[in-house]
Amino acid sequence: MAVALSERTDKETQEQIVELVRQFTDEQILPNAEKYDHADEYPQDIVDGLKELGIFGATIPEEYGGLGLDLSTYTRIVVELARGWISIPGVVNTHFIGAYLLMRFGTEEQKQKYLPRMATGEITAAFSLSEPHAGSDVQAIKTTAKKVGDDYELNGAKMWLTNGLTSGLVFTLVVTDTEARPRYKGMTCFILEKEPGVSENTGQYAGLTIPPKIKKMGYKGVESTEMVLDGYKTSGEQILGGEEVGLNGGFKQMMDALEVGRVNVAARGVGLAQRALELALRYSQERETFGKPIAEHQMVQGHIADMAARLEGARLLTYQAAELKDEGKSSNLEAAMAKMVASEAGHANTEACLRLHGGYGYSKEYEVERLYRDAPLLLIGEGTSDIQRLNISKQLLKKYKI
Repeated sequence: MAVALSERTDKETQEQIVELVRQFTDEQILPNAEKYDHADEYPQDIVDGLKELGIFGATIPEEYGGLGLDLSTYTRIVVELARGWISIPGVVNTHFIGAYLLMRFGTEEQKQKYLPRMATGEITAAFSLSEPHAGSDVQAIKTTAKKVGDDYELNGAKMWLTNGLTSGLVFTLVVTDTEARPRYKGMTCFILEKEPGVSENTGQYAGLTIPPKIKKMGYKGVESTEMVLDGYKTSGEQILGGEEVGLNGGFKQMMDALEVGRVNVAARGVGLAQRALELALRYSQERETFGKPIAEHQMVQGHIADMAARLEGARLLTYQAAELKDEGKSSNLEAAMAKMVASEAGHANTEACLRLHGGYGYSKEYEVERLYRDAPLLLIGEGTSDIQRLNISKQLLKKYKI
């Protein structure tokens, strides 16, 4: 992947990179996804392959050892990875958001300290907003950071950390001013360091615990964990953007990152919808009923047409949101639309694919069963579809206020 990259990735380079990832997906992810999914095992071999390809440094600038790709190219990479198994871009995407936060808001010292090692995958990142009682309502978080001497002491519990155990960094939103009104003006993002793969941290990371991973219906292999902070101490240097600039500015930083995060959840929906269509097209031409392939039955053809239209609509919305961000424009509205439409498309296409497979679709021997379990995650991750609808309508009513 040693290719010359312009500031905005040119079309030919983009296609070369995406084709390389597509080949990796076909050769390394699709043949092994069922094994890792059924065992709910972290796909270390696949992750190592992605590190070799440079995917963990995809959007990190070349000066810090990354590939320097734009968001549009990265979005297409996520589509290909999700076509293989949505758990894989889950591992990468939470790392990507951490890198984005550093690139967008970090001090030069923070960038120099972390980005080169993040680019190679030597350390991976997680980010943490949700708490046991606070999901989409981010302003309801209760985890605090209080100044104690020269350090900050963090206390509270966080929820739903992807890469929670394996990560070495966790970008964590906490409350630093409990009296602030509105509450978001008293929130700060800390770059928490921890020992990768260790549940009960000690020494300089004492007070940070990662409980056993949460068991889930789908989205297997990738870790989803809690994080308990009980007297964890860190310095003001670990505030994203530095103490002088970043203190009490964490909410806006995280909301900016979620904008690109939603684009990449949308890309996962596109990849899932695409894989469901591929399986439906293949099976419908192989399976025969009443003396002919089921693909020749009009009802089946109708399902296939709907699947293809949903897929391409979701794809266009997702790519549009990524391109707007690359142009330096706000894509909050478009990212919300893309996330809602693509996640719903992924869910609808996997259900249609299962229907076309009949009883075999319900069997663990067929890939569609895994897709069907994975799809609901996209409806709730990075803000539920209903939250996106509220977000979209509020922005439109504000934009076209009479």
